[in-house]
Amino acid sequence: MNSPSAEVPSLKAGGKPPVSNPPMSLVHELLFVFMTASAQLMTQAGLGQTIAPSHIIGKAFGTTNGGQLSWFPASYSLTVGTFILIAGRLGDMYGHKNMFMFGYAWYSLWSLISGFSVYAKSAIMYDVCRALTGIAPAFLLPNALAILGRVYPPGKRKQWAFCMFGATAPNGFLLGAVFSGIFAQLAWWPWAYWCTCIVCFFFCLASYFIIPDIQEDTNQEKASEKQHFDYLGSFFGIAGLVLINFAWNQGPVVGWQIPYVYVLLIVGFLSLLVFLYVEHKTIQPLLPPDALNGEIGFILVCIAAGWACFGIWIYYLWNFFEVMRNSTPLLTVAQMAPVGISGCVAAATTGKLMSRFRPIVCMIISMVAFTVGSILLATAPIHQTYWAQTFVATIVTPWGMDMSFPAATLVISDFVSKENQGIAASLVSTVVNYSISIGLGIAGTIEVHLNHKGTNILRGYRSAWYMGIGFGGLGVGVSLIAAVFIFTKASRRGPDVENLGVTNDDKKSDFSV
Repeated sequence: MNSPSAEVPSLKAGGKPPVSNPPMSLVHELLFVFMTASAQLMTQAGLGQTIAPSHIIGKAFGTTNGGQLSWFPASYSLTVGTFILIAGRLGDMYGHKNMFMFGYAWYSLWSLISGFSVYAKSAIMYDVCRALTGIAPAFLLPNALAILGRVYPPGKRKQWAFCMFGATAPNGFLLGAVFSGIFAQLAWWPWAYWCTCIVCFFFCLASYFIIPDIQEDTNQEKASEKQHFDYLGSFFGIAGLVLINFAWNQGPVVGWQIPYVYVLLIVGFLSLLVFLYVEHKTIQPLLPPDALNGEIGFILVCIAAGWACFGIWIYYLWNFFEVMRNSTPLLTVAQMAPVGISGCVAAATTGKLMSRFRPIVCMIISMVAFTVGSILLATAPIHQTYWAQTFVATIVTPWGMDMSFPAATLVISDFVSKENQGIAASLVSTVVNYSISIGLGIAGTIEVHLNHKGTNILRGYRSAWYMGIGFGGLGVGVSLIAAVFIFTKASRRGPDVENLGVTNDDKKSDFSV
């Protein structure tokens, strides 16, 4: 196979000359892809190690309230989704490799503190630690994707790299769930976080040697970018996302009638309006103009709907196993094992499909997978054998994860210029993680109000899944509309354009595999 530097991407209209990156051997390239993909692996592992032993951790802090337990994963996803946008921008300014290493160093530190939060005897302290831990994946994800976007020009090799990146999502979740389940059931749950601390510290050191020093812009250009960093937009953007997310997830816990809940929600929306105004006026906005168009808008709406559906699916499936079917954490992990296998098959299939069809085709299939997986769980009886609907759901749903994520990131990466790769990667990751947290907040509200004050737990779970079905159905509808829009636009441009976001000049530089 040719090394990533063997082909040089052609110039896009208005773009800068391609940078020359150091060549890599095959072994080095495999390690490089693994190291960048570890960002997705550890992000989802952090979610899995929070969800799997949530009831055991809740008992350690003296809480069994469903709304409070949902804060454990929601607080983590909140900061992952909130800080990704500025983390990608900081990567564009200060170097993606530097921000990637910082992400692992931060992950290691707060995983260590998360384990020691057991001595605080406070669920709030644990939530704060998980929220601060979530800042680490916010730096890892966009900068890892930006590194891939800079090293690989549009082509088959880039498609496979992005598919491998997406394939680590379900397996990362299982990895985190397995080890947290082992420690929670057989030893002590804080050890899961202390082991994560050690692993992240190792990845931080390894990334220094494995990830090549990508040639960035000149120092003069960097200095110009630093002067125009959108501090005001960053403040209002983060404030709006945090306040809205906090209100959505706190509402089920204390009730929506509490004044501070809806006041913070209103202030959050106002902050986002100010953010949009500032972005429109600033010299160098957080969201570059080439990352905002009709196609990308449709893609991001699909991602938001599909991953909100997934967040509800995975959280309530875990609760369904442990609460309704009385499964131990380790047995639950074993029952979730097909997710990882199916995810790998889905990723390989996605690579083949995207080499032949437009990414919107993968998006439609992924939205259908999300929806069908939720329907199977919402209608599954408690005492039904696992091998019926539940097993099928664990096979189907990963296709939603591992087709939607690489398709969306590839589309946006190919659309924007090389100097905005960090922002491009940030968009998808922000929407994915923020949607998970928002979806859990909405589902938690529905569960609390429809489970008859805790006397009908199954009704609450199924009602949450019905909300997930609604999100999935929205994704299917939007993806179909997007397909009509994109194919109509492509037919007007002519039959030569074979892939969304990839020009004819770009396609000449495709790698042969």
